Amino acid sequence: MKRIGILTAGGDTPALNATIYGAVERANSLGINIFGLQRGYAGLLDTQVPHVHLNPLFTTIPELDPCLGGTLIGSSRTYIEPDSDQMDIVRRNYKRLELDGLICIGGDGTINGMQPLAEFTQCVLAPKTIDNDLGLNYLNESNEWVRDPDNKDAPKRSETINRTSIDLEDIINYVTPGYATAVFVVAQCVQRLRTTAESHRRIGIVEVMGRQSGYIALGAAYGQPDLILIPEVAVDIDKLEQQVREIYSLQHHVVIVVGEGVKTLDGRELGASRPSYDPAGNIRLSGAADALEEILLHRIEPEFFENVRTHEPANSAFFTRKVGHTQRGGRPILFDRFYASQLGGKAVELLTAGASNVIATLQYSQRNGFEVDSVSANKLRDKWGMIHPRCVHSTMYDERRMQPSAFGEEYLQTIFTNAIGWDDVEFIRTQLFSPGNLATRYQSVNIDVRKRTRYL
Repeated sequence: MKRIGILTAGGDTPALNATIYGAVERANSLGINIFGLQRGYAGLLDTQVPHVHLNPLFTTIPELDPCLGGTLIGSSRTYIEPDSDQMDIVRRNYKRLELDGLICIGGDGTINGMQPLAEFTQCVLAPKTIDNDLGLNYLNESNEWVRDPDNKDAPKRSETINRTSIDLEDIINYVTPGYATAVFVVAQCVQRLRTTAESHRRIGIVEVMGRQSGYIALGAAYGQPDLILIPEVAVDIDKLEQQVREIYSLQHHVVIVVGEGVKTLDGRELGASRPSYDPAGNIRLSGAADALEEILLHRIEPEFFENVRTHEPANSAFFTRKVGHTQRGGRPILFDRFYASQLGGKAVELLTAGASNVIATLQYSQRNGFEVDSVSANKLRDKWGMIHPRCVHSTMYDERRMQPSAFGEEYLQTIFTNAIGWDDVEFIRTQLFSPGNLATRYQSVNIDVRKRTRYL
């Protein structure tokens, strides 16, 4: 193993550069040259294959900073069609680069895109996704999917053979890099929006990312919202309305966090009145918070607010906010930086050990804490070859309270109790209001990396 390629695909996360950094540092110690392929799988389809030598003379280039968010080699949602002319282009370009193995950094879309490449070369995946949905709640979970004979394109979880309880040590790939920073951002947003809702006697609805997985919404509990709605548990609007009324009557405001993929009891997605899809085939969800506001505004009579909000229209009692792409960006906190780099290094070790189509994972045990490990990608695939996003297990969420359960709190505490380092706080103190920010434009890493880019 002399030359390794590395790419980042799918949506950006705060910990991508840290993962690349960990891989490059490990490659340095093993005397392996590592090349960054720009813009993910799209770079392999480019006839010139723009790439960057990340460790000339086995020294990490200074532009690769694990404290920077995003990815210095760029990303895209382009994926390779396995049975098409694209595969011939990829094979040819890969051979021209003279690579011995490939590290792909991404989530479930990236690992699906990696499958055709693993048929002709060694490929491993270093995980990343703010959604925390790459992995399994327990080892056999992928085998519990079933298909309706009348709708074979829509697999669903079995209602009879799935496990009803799990332990923390059962979880495969306990947490993905990027998740901790996303929750850090969301929790701050919820805390800040709380004071507005409290001051103006309003009901604030905060929408967070995660698609069909509610991990970010669950982690938002650190911001102390009154109610949390996750996609895995259908919302009973009657019960929600009752809780909103009770909480508002008590404290004259309510803060609700809603995951973007939340459904009602009839299976309708609140934010998918007109479904569309992103380039990776994931449904674009929009408007869950707005839809929930409309429902509650219709059900709660204007007179309910009159004694508290005199001389103001009832519709002004609500506001919605999307945290949006803020969750994806910025400096990663300590937890993400450290374990992302560990997983990047593990990916290099897996290649040198001869592994292929394997995922570097982060495991947790009460005795040893967090440790890097690996699992075969096939363990994540169902009987039809599909990899499904991991969802919040039912034992982590208290449906009655619309809050994390005791087990869910235990899961979150293992991640976040020491997730922020002193240097994270020092960075805010010294850098955010640095006088130099007023006089100097942002210095994009793209400019310097472009000077190092080479083409075939």
